[in-house]
Amino acid sequence: MKSTTQGIALAAGAFAALLSAKAAQADVTPADQAAIFKAAGFKKERGGKYVRCKEDPPTASYQPGRIETADLNGDGQPEAWVSEGSLFCYGNTGEAFVLLTKDAGGWRVLLDAVGIPNVLKTKRGGWPDIEVGGPGFGKFPVYRWNGKSYVRGK
Repeated sequence: MKSTTQGIALAAGAFAALLSAKAAQADVTPADQAAIFKAAGFKKERGGKYVRCKEDPPTASYQPGRIETADLNGDGQPEAWVSEGSLFCYGNTGEAFVLLTKDAGGWRVLLDAVGIPNVLKTKRGGWPDIEVGGPGFGKFPVYRWNGKSYVRGK
């Protein structure tokens, strides 16, 4: 009985995440959505899902690509966070993300990492530091803005 209850809770959590992802993508135009996913290395699959890492065989842990936006540097233009979930593809961490910004040349990648991003209060050049978390209690890497992109701090 316990495993069935856990399975239902996991399914409910995945459904809530899917609804949240659809709401976050609603504020991005379809053209920008396609451009963001393409710049992040995702491909559109049958059924309209965007996939970066194709599971083989497919598992219940998989969450297709989703977009969230936020203005990280306060310039009035949103950056895009693209994430995908999969234990098969990303191990115990279960998630990878790509942070992109839009400039005159289109959408470009600022940071691409396996893990869960945590935007910190500390900033460099107007951009916040980003900690990339995962399983465990160790010290997680922090990425800092170097003027062009995010690099791993020491």
